[in-house]
Amino acid sequence: MKILYISPENTVGTLGLWKRLHELRGNYCRTVTLFPSDLGFADDICLKLPLVGPMPWYRRLRNMAYQRSKGPLGDLTDLPGNPPVWQPGNGAERAFFAIRDWLWRFKVEPAIKKYDLLDFDVYHFEWGMEFYRHGGFVKRLEQLGKPMIAHYHGQDFRNRGVIPAVDSRVRASLTSEYDLIPRHTNMRYLFLPYDVSAGKPKTALHDPITICHATRSRYFKGSDKIIDVCQRLEKSHGIRFILIENQPHAETMELKRQADIYVDQIADVAPGYGMNSVETMALGVACCTSMDDAYQQFMPGHPFINVNAENLEKRLLELVQNPGRIMEYGRKAREWAEKRHSLEAVGDQLYRIYAEIGVVD
Repeated sequence: MKILYISPENTVGTLGLWKRLHELRGNYCRTVTLFPSDLGFADDICLKLPLVGPMPWYRRLRNMAYQRSKGPLGDLTDLPGNPPVWQPGNGAERAFFAIRDWLWRFKVEPAIKKYDLLDFDVYHFEWGMEFYRHGGFVKRLEQLGKPMIAHYHGQDFRNRGVIPAVDSRVRASLTSEYDLIPRHTNMRYLFLPYDVSAGKPKTALHDPITICHATRSRYFKGSDKIIDVCQRLEKSHGIRFILIENQPHAETMELKRQADIYVDQIADVAPGYGMNSVETMALGVACCTSMDDAYQQFMPGHPFINVNAENLEKRLLELVQNPGRIMEYGRKAREWAEKRHSLEAVGDQLYRIYAEIGVVD
């Protein structure tokens, strides 16, 4: 079987993991990205398209444009609807995507021919996106009878919305964000894959005890509060605090290896955890995150210390003053990563979904 992933970028390195997951099962897999990762993750086929990317100037201009059409939060605005649906907010936005689609075809169409991108058996659209907003690629795949799957990661769904041309043609939508499940009738939960066996879990605490937090968006993580609490604990209890912000992945992992406790998020924008926690759990680090009651019922047996903006300092103090509990939570975190996030475990889950939607027998 031949599987193709299309994604704007290799955001947290999962494209390479999906590729390995399928290859371990004897299948052929390629990944296509629209622009290179700014965190150093390797690409397979990268089109390096214009008018898109992680550049700060592009993000600022995009946010300013969305502030005009969506409100003061710009592209951080949580859209209504189940599901929320993307549509141009005004004539300028409609013109921008029409021009961009026209411009991109001069790189996209040659790539489709060069890499035989119409000759795959299954198509995954990361972020719920194909190459064009007008859906020209998915319409061709529909005519060829190809099974297609969308995969949402949070902000793409909440703040942009599903792209109608894609959403109407996929057989299933996948997510690792629990709060998205009730917002779409075709949504299925899938754990994030990770090569858990690549790292060894910690066997002892550091001196001093070290707390770590990594962020690419302080708004979505509640980072300002986390930083404030941890810096106070540095002064009052002699812990070490490591802040990782927009660092290359190799440097991020090196810093995470120095952690005893990891704080994921307390913002309550989306309860739960993502790849930052998965990477850290695999190292045997005790992990803290915000989880509402519904999420905890959905994740029985999870290894997390449940925190929020009000109790974060108290929970961290309880751990710092009871080092044995840090090691116990770290052991449970590693076990959870092996059980739920290993390439084998996620592969089993994904291929069961394949069977449910008729991709495999």
